[in-house]
Amino acid sequence: MKPHLLLIPLLLSSCSLLMPVRDTSVRHRLESTLADRSAKDSRPSVAIARASLPAYLDREELVTRDAEGELQKHDSHLWSESLDTGIARVIATNLRRLTGSRAILPIDDFIALDYSHLVELRFAQFDPDASGNLILRCSWKAQPVEGGEVKSQSFNTAIPIQPTKAPITGRITAMNEALEQLARVIAKSL
Repeated sequence: MKPHLLLIPLLLSSCSLLMPVRDTSVRHRLESTLADRSAKDSRPSVAIARASLPAYLDREELVTRDAEGELQKHDSHLWSESLDTGIARVIATNLRRLTGSRAILPIDDFIALDYSHLVELRFAQFDPDASGNLILRCSWKAQPVEGGEVKSQSFNTAIPIQPTKAPITGRITAMNEALEQLARVIAKSL
């Protein structure tokens, strides 16, 4: 038998390994829950830093807790953007809608250091607990660009996750509501 004929079965089997694989993952994105209103003012001018996240949340996959409180990674439910970026974007959008200022943006969207405050966010928890509530525990501060150091303030909330046909949808809705509550607290300090 000729040696090159022995390669034909190998080549044919390798072709089946190179078949396209269908991506069945679902991408999720955080969104503002506040009604859109046109922002007309240029004050306050605030930059929103990316949220500092614990390592278990700083990933592409969504993370939940089971009944025993153990973390579960969802390989088929992914964030459409990094979670820290999404949080900054939604907080900025919520603050623009609450204050009417068009000058509240994630820090990456500022071309120059043309803002009066920098909002810093440090998240400790932002996921469902075993009892079906979305827990947001964080600290934040609105640091003036010119002026002294401001003390961090803590924020805690628990939002019941409403049952839906797609359980992750209820969780994302609760996350959006928690970010709205946080933005309302921050807005009072600006």
